[in-house]
Amino acid sequence: MEVLAQAKTQFFEGDRIDVGLLDEVVMIMNQRSGREQAEANQILMQLKADRDSWQKVDAILQYSNLNESKYFALQILEAVIQHKWKSLPQIQRDGIKQYIISKMLELSCQQSTMEQNQLLLHKMNLVLVQIVKQDWPKQWPTFISDIVESSKTNETVCINNMNILSLLSEEVFDFGSQNLTQAKEQHLKQQFCGQFQEVFTLCVSILEKCPSNSMVQATLKTLQRFLTWIPVGYVFETNITELLSENFLSIEVYRVITLQCLTEISQIQVETNDPSYNEKLVKMFCSTMRHINTVLSLELDLAALYKEASDQDQKFISSLAQFLVAFIKEHVHLIEVTDEPLTDMKTMMRDAHQYAIQLLLKITLIEEMEVFKICLDCWCWLTAELYRISPFIQPSSLYGMMNTMREHPRRMLYREYLSVLRTTMISRMAKPEEVLIVENDQGEVVREMVKDTDSIALYRNMRETLVYLTHLDNKDTEMKMTEKLASQVNGGEFSWKNLNRLCWAVGSISGTMIEEDEKRFLVLVIRDLLGLCEQKRGKDNKAVIASNIMYVVGQYPRFLRAHWKFLKTVINKLFEFMHETHEGVQDMACDTFIKIAIKCKRHFVIVQPAENKPFVEEMLENLTGIICDLSHAQVHVFYEAVGHIISAQIDGNLQEQLIMQLMEIPNRTWNDIIASASVSDSILEEQEMVRSVLNILKTNVAACKSIGSAFVSQLGNIYGDLLSVYKILSEKVSRAVTTHGEDALKLPLVKTMRAVKREILILLSTFISKNNDHKLILDSIVPPLFDAVLFDYQKNVPQAREPKVLSLLSILVTQLGSLLSPQVTNILGAVFQCSIDMINKDMEAFPEHRTNFFELVLSLVQECFSVFMEMPPEDLGTVIDAVVWAFQHTMRNVAEIVA
Repeated sequence: MEVLAQAKTQFFEGDRIDVGLLDEVVMIMNQRSGREQAEANQILMQLKADRDSWQKVDAILQYSNLNESKYFALQILEAVIQHKWKSLPQIQRDGIKQYIISKMLELSCQQSTMEQNQLLLHKMNLVLVQIVKQDWPKQWPTFISDIVESSKTNETVCINNMNILSLLSEEVFDFGSQNLTQAKEQHLKQQFCGQFQEVFTLCVSILEKCPSNSMVQATLKTLQRFLTWIPVGYVFETNITELLSENFLSIEVYRVITLQCLTEISQIQVETNDPSYNEKLVKMFCSTMRHINTVLSLELDLAALYKEASDQDQKFISSLAQFLVAFIKEHVHLIEVTDEPLTDMKTMMRDAHQYAIQLLLKITLIEEMEVFKICLDCWCWLTAELYRISPFIQPSSLYGMMNTMREHPRRMLYREYLSVLRTTMISRMAKPEEVLIVENDQGEVVREMVKDTDSIALYRNMRETLVYLTHLDNKDTEMKMTEKLASQVNGGEFSWKNLNRLCWAVGSISGTMIEEDEKRFLVLVIRDLLGLCEQKRGKDNKAVIASNIMYVVGQYPRFLRAHWKFLKTVINKLFEFMHETHEGVQDMACDTFIKIAIKCKRHFVIVQPAENKPFVEEMLENLTGIICDLSHAQVHVFYEAVGHIISAQIDGNLQEQLIMQLMEIPNRTWNDIIASASVSDSILEEQEMVRSVLNILKTNVAACKSIGSAFVSQLGNIYGDLLSVYKILSEKVSRAVTTHGEDALKLPLVKTMRAVKREILILLSTFISKNNDHKLILDSIVPPLFDAVLFDYQKNVPQAREPKVLSLLSILVTQLGSLLSPQVTNILGAVFQCSIDMINKDMEAFPEHRTNFFELVLSLVQECFSVFMEMPPEDLGTVIDAVVWAFQHTMRNVAEIVA
């Protein structure tokens, strides 16, 4: 601690710095912990912030024995260059520049010195690049010439200069928009392009002479940076493509970086009809494939080799995949040979093309997901290209021969390869959207649809590719899938993973075949899967097969709509699966049921042939038996599904009867609770009872969501009691806060009470958003609602206010528009000032209240603008101040609401 006390005094007094003392402070910072480390860090930060500390950098670099101290000094210098450079006298700027250059040359003059000080040298390079960005070209016009000439003096200096040029390229072309003004960025880009000839000549000279491995590697890495932006003439009007594709692919240490350079060249957008450019690309590709063929034979099992390969070899395969994909997507038309006669050049192109496609198919089999995604990107693009040549669904086999005769030459060229690709896509099919059971912030167990994950994006890309593949040849896709299914049935390839992937693939091509072919194919698949279910022993096996059967049938609504008996059998089978307790089966049954209910709802509410009543009535009569083994979350899905079916009933009276039947079970429990609560509301202080109320409300929300405005009959039965429960629970929550303080809000019972209040608001929001009977809402819903909700929001402590109140009000305003104008004053009086007081302390507290509040203000301005014009000036000023406050938010969703 004595060292730190001494440092506090010495560092900030006089012009000199005790470098040895600085080294000790830096060591404490890096090696100690706790209070000493924090104090050392504070001293260093103060030194860095000192406006004159940069004048001590030379002494630190000269006399320090610690590379960390030197690095710290360079950080100080870098900050000065970035922020104060133009304010320094020219003589000081020149002095700093010359000093940095001399230190860099000192550190890079020998291989051993450069390796020992690699990190320090890299930081010096960064500092020099910052100087170049400030001074070049006006104050340092000879920079490019200087760096090129110094590269000719020494091999290690040349390597370091390549690193500097690479960093400068990154700073200007990759990150220029982030740290340069637009004018400065444009000026530097033009300057770099204008003076690039010298740099390019140097690079080509090194690549032609190959003086040493390290110099060639440094040059290739720098060239790869340049290739993203240099004028195309340097690529296509020089020998650089020949140099790269002919000289370096056969040497292992250069392969990866050379392929990366070739990938950049493949991605260059050539906006010219000059045939010599295309000729260069073709020769480059053919030469590259010839050299790769000496390393990777098509007989090799790349998938197996990749598993055992070194990191460098795996990187090589990945880089090769990127090159193939880049070239095929941009220039495949240059190397496709579809006509006779074959010249020597065409033969070479054909062989290179065939090898490339077969090699990419081999790489696609590699299990590494990132490599597979690279390949998938290409296959998705290629199959879409081939489909667009003639976008129609192929007829069934009756016309197969005629089709083959008329098939487009490009499609014929790829037919064999696409057949192999179909097998790969089917055997590697990704998992579709899934439902997770999670616990939310309120401690409730809820179902969440997972949509934005890598696996879902992968599934969508694979599905798109398989759909195109099926359109291109539905017979081959069907044959591949039935062969895979046969392997499952005979046990040759049976595993849960293989069966899942096959069924996901079968489900993904729904709608791609003509109806007759789809029917035959699906009947075959379902028959074999049912046979497999009978054949396999063990509940686990049967559960997995059953889940896959449900998934497949749920994906083919067209077939289900056309075959009522099969549809009814499927639904009854789903009801059986709802009693199966094996993990995941009940979820899959509910998910499949709602999927089918949405797409086939009309078929359940009409009397089908050989039936004496609509199936929905039969379903509701057996409702208790169907849902008795489901969890609460699964019951909610079931109710939403039946709600979709009921929404298809066009007879209002029959629809109302169905709703009453559906809601009979939750209504019975609700009425019992309300009856008990009317005797003593203390029953609503029992955790299980409040949970039961919450579950009933969620069931109502699920049904309301799908039934829509017809839910009015059910809501009318419970509306008065809903608001009574809301008021009672509000009072209990307020009392708990008054007694125990804000910590009461963390108690499980209070959290569940608030969840009930929130669910009531969600139910009303759902109903109002789906109902266009404005008179009903205005006369019957709004008055008692405002009486219960607005006063509670206003009087509650901030932490206990429900943000859903604000979103409910927004929905009301949006639905009713100017009809709600007379109530705007009441709304603002109840929620405006108290909400502002919650969110005006900072930009982050109460994020949900914050967003919902500004959405309410927006809807009021849009729908009831005239009310604001009639406001007293001071009230209008408060509203305008709130909008201005929203503009200042860094939370993007808030700022965009009022933008």
